[in-house]
Amino acid sequence: MADTDISFRADRIDPAVVARQAEILDLQAATPGVRRLRAWAHDALAVRPGERALEIGCGTGSEVQVLAAAAGPEGEAVGLDPNEAMLALARDRAAGSAARFVPGDVSALPFADATFDAVLCERVFQHLTDPAGAVAEIVRVLRPGGRVALIDTDWATGIIHPGDPDTVRAVLAGMLTQTAEPAAGRKLAGWLSAAGLTIADRGSQALISDHESVRDTLLPMMVQHAVGNGVVTREQGDRLLAELADGAARGDFHLSVTMFGVLAQRP
Repeated sequence: MADTDISFRADRIDPAVVARQAEILDLQAATPGVRRLRAWAHDALAVRPGERALEIGCGTGSEVQVLAAAAGPEGEAVGLDPNEAMLALARDRAAGSAARFVPGDVSALPFADATFDAVLCERVFQHLTDPAGAVAEIVRVLRPGGRVALIDTDWATGIIHPGDPDTVRAVLAGMLTQTAEPAAGRKLAGWLSAAGLTIADRGSQALISDHESVRDTLLPMMVQHAVGNGVVTREQGDRLLAELADGAARGDFHLSVTMFGVLAQRP
């Protein structure tokens, strides 16, 4: 059960596992679904030369570099993340880019009012206990006419195949207790609308993972959580992992969850 203690939550930061976290993020970033949804977000935000852009929860910093290239030398792109070790990695990877990285949390953004023209935030809201407060902070730092693109997962859309149906249902149900807002993806538009923003566009993609990329990370974490909660036995959990490995060996494996994106504009 390797890597079951790795978490991306701000209140569970462990600098010792940042390299493994980055590896997991890189594997996810390489999936077609994530690539397509990120491309949609950048097209929707349409950052122009001279504008200022912010990514909240920037991780490895790859998308901040994209924002920096769009903003050009007269603009600015800032990546914000609570994980100082991850920020150090992002700075190293961004050598030669104009991207800038600062520590901070979406609940109290360290920027003045009306600082940014565009804000990007991916898979952060599922971890928040006060999403309305986070949106209020984003609105505060947006300039009039500014745009925000939120992307997040809806864990209720999870699919695992093959496996015993009862065990699969129990393991998937367990994922709904792993985060503060497991259905964040479907709620993004409502949170933005309640803050007075105008919804301009929406997008969605399935994050489809191959067995190799989740064999030692997400799958054992899901099973361990279900076993720990007593909804499946250790024997059932191990049997499911074996069934999934057997399925992958014969080309019959599927693991997916749907991500949603919403573009909104400040009046």
